[in-house]
Amino acid sequence: MKRRKKKSIKSIPNAGGPAVKRKAVAAAEGHVRRSELDGLGPLPLCIEPEVEGLELAGWVSSHGDELRRELESRGAVLFRGFDLPHDDALEPVIEAASDGLLEYSYRSTPRTRVQGRVYTSTEYPAEQTIPMHNEMSYGRSWPMRIWFQSVVTADEGGETPLADSRRVYREIDPAVRDRFAETGVMYVRNYGGGVDLSWQEVFNTEDRAEVERFAAEHGIELEWKDDDGLRTRQVCQGVARHPRTGEAVWFNQAHLFHVSSVEAEMRRALLAQFAEEDLPRNAYHGDGSPIDDAELAEIRRAFGETQVAFPWQPGDVLALDNMLVAHGRRPFRGERKVLVGMAEPQAATDEVALPGGVLTA
Repeated sequence: MKRRKKKSIKSIPNAGGPAVKRKAVAAAEGHVRRSELDGLGPLPLCIEPEVEGLELAGWVSSHGDELRRELESRGAVLFRGFDLPHDDALEPVIEAASDGLLEYSYRSTPRTRVQGRVYTSTEYPAEQTIPMHNEMSYGRSWPMRIWFQSVVTADEGGETPLADSRRVYREIDPAVRDRFAETGVMYVRNYGGGVDLSWQEVFNTEDRAEVERFAAEHGIELEWKDDDGLRTRQVCQGVARHPRTGEAVWFNQAHLFHVSSVEAEMRRALLAQFAEEDLPRNAYHGDGSPIDDAELAEIRRAFGETQVAFPWQPGDVLALDNMLVAHGRRPFRGERKVLVGMAEPQAATDEVALPGGVLTA
């Protein structure tokens, strides 16, 4: 696939705002310079080479401790202008920073495997917005690191907005925040019928016994239905504490799984076709009680007021601490290709992810 010509940073609009400029943060060191994108604050840190041909995998391998410190402080690092030997070069970069990539199992969205354990980003129609979320926070295990590589940039839009999950946690009304901390979130999913992903796609197997083993290991209640259908219920954390920094973060996908996340016409069609318990996906408080509209509006407001976005450039690589930073996708026009890889598994524990107790900031 042919790459688009790189644009000058001065000529790229910032999501409808003024041109994005670089602001120096520290003196150049190790053949790279570090900067912030003007107007976006500390998220993300931008690292660029000062010499031609500096290979990203090699730099990441020799600066692993520094990268980890930055990710556990800022939450996001953008690598721009490094040498990538080919379009599908993300896997060796992630392997240089971690012990290997994770399979995308217990899936929530459609993706295509590109090679190894690198996938396309979520394959939703270009006109749709993907709400802010922390990857796989609808489960009891998730990747601590998620990496993106921009291969082809859209003609317009297509940014991957970011939000600091610590700020989101602090921004949400304490009454809402504490309710989610106390009860967690119950996710109810129905697979089959051609509306959402099938259970074979979600669990990456055709074997019912394999699904049942996975469910038992992850605290998922399941119910086989007629016509090869399946319903699952799982109660997961509403908030969490980062295992290394100790900071409280908003960490769930209630607002994304809830039926209200679907645009109005589609929602009416789904509710006309399915009883509530049979909807392809929905979310409740962990005790099974409904999440009301005001609570969902408060969550969406907090994400809206804390998110920042920058225009992708071809060859950009973005690394996130998945617990500290949420991401989404804005609508776009034209062709867009962003690759994704995940690493460093983290399981929910009493010290990391509740339900069962209110976290203080």
